Amino acid sequence: MGTGPAAVIYKHFENLTDPRINRGKNHELIEMIFLALTATLCGAQGWADVERFAKSKQEWFRRFVRLKRGVPSHDTFGRIFARLDTGEFLTAMHAWVDAFAGSLRGRGVAIDGKTLRGSFDAAAGKSALHTITAFACEARICLRQMSVSEKSNEIPAVPELLKLLELGGATVTLDAMHCQVETARAVVAAEADYILTVKGNQSGLYRDLLDRFIEYGEVDYQVPGLRRHTTVEKSHGRRERREYYFLEAPDDERFRRWPGVRSIGMIYRRRQEGESVQEETTFAISSHPPKVKMLAELLRGHWGIENRQHWVLDVTFTEDRSRIRKGASPEISAAFRRMALNILQRDTTIKENIRGKRLRAGWDETVLNAIYAGFSAV
Repeated sequence: MGTGPAAVIYKHFENLTDPRINRGKNHELIEMIFLALTATLCGAQGWADVERFAKSKQEWFRRFVRLKRGVPSHDTFGRIFARLDTGEFLTAMHAWVDAFAGSLRGRGVAIDGKTLRGSFDAAAGKSALHTITAFACEARICLRQMSVSEKSNEIPAVPELLKLLELGGATVTLDAMHCQVETARAVVAAEADYILTVKGNQSGLYRDLLDRFIEYGEVDYQVPGLRRHTTVEKSHGRRERREYYFLEAPDDERFRRWPGVRSIGMIYRRRQEGESVQEETTFAISSHPPKVKMLAELLRGHWGIENRQHWVLDVTFTEDRSRIRKGASPEISAAFRRMALNILQRDTTIKENIRGKRLRAGWDETVLNAIYAGFSAV
């Protein structure tokens, strides 16, 4: 069974189906998951790295697992993980996340997609894996992961992803691709709220909002019921100004078709870095009333998924450069990276950025012990 962090992994993965026949098991599957996750947390970027790390830390690992036949080879890691049932694996991983994520009531949950650019296999006719993530913005935790064959398949997949979450009282934020009536209906059915970004894919709705806010601008937004909120952020020589405008949704046919819609809004962003200036205006609809400060915070949280998860995965975990391609391996390795990031984001034992935590955990076993200690009870 194992002890310490290995016992936690056993608790959540004990029912995972091992794809090998009994006489072919030289290494325990739970032990391999423990080795792979720990190595990923400490900087490993592929199965060869997992093998290297595990061999260099055998004494530490043997405190928690037997490693009766030593450390598996990188080929063994790749072969077995490629054959795992991804549905079973992700179900176990998500149950572990739920054990420490807590209630989502009153919190923002951002849904966004990401392509693992290095996961394509031209020889096998396999396109790059595209993953949809449900991200708890305030806690900075990846709640759910679902993969689709292509980016265009995100739209029908999102309502299915929402069914995997206990969303009661949460606010789901989505980009313009997911400004779909069916998606809004799925959020409302989950007893949650939504904020949907509106762009050209909903051309009629977009044009209506554009015309309305042009009219509002002509009178300097002095419109009954329209609420305005402005934020300014300065960081590393960059200045970003955001202006949010929200009011109650009009009572007409175009808006009534959206389940539960209560407010419409416009967001203006101006970003200046040196002499370079970038401006962007977007629109949104929401099932929340026009409480502009609350809506602004939720929208800001959604934009944070790019630098708190996607950017970290690409830059710190080098996800885009990963060439893991066979079978279920791309999805399994992506799950290890997201779970490792969850653990590092949750850790409060050392004051470091994510890269620093990974390095120190790999170098110093006391740091690794402290990071894992927070998960011993879940």
